[in-house]
Amino acid sequence: MTPFLLAAAGGPDVTVSATLSSILLAAAAAFTLFAVVLLYRVVRGPTTQDRIVAINVVGTNTVIVIALVSVALGEYGYLDVALVYGLLNFVMSIAVSKITVEWGGVL
Repeated sequence: MTPFLLAAAGGPDVTVSATLSSILLAAAAAFTLFAVVLLYRVVRGPTTQDRIVAINVVGTNTVIVIALVSVALGEYGYLDVALVYGLLNFVMSIAVSKITVEWGGVL
C-alpha cells in the first residue's frame, strides 16, 4: 500500500520531507497571492457574472491552499475541512447563479 492509503486507512502516520513541505508551502503561498490579486475582479467587476466566477475561483483557491498546507504540515484532518469547504463553495455558486437568473441577469 502507498503511504497515503496507509494514512487514510488509519495506518502509521505519513511524514513529509522538509523539501516537499517547503515546496507545498510555496505553492500554497502562490495560490494565496493569486486569490488576493483576483479580489480586484470581485470588487471591480465589470459584470455580475465576472464577480460570480471570481468568487468561485477564490473559493477554489481556498480549498487548494487548505489541502496543500494540510499535507505540508502533516495534519491530514484538515483535508476533511477542505472537502466540506469545496462542497459549500459549489452550493453557494449554484445558489448565487439561481438568484442572478431570477433577478433578470442571464448567465
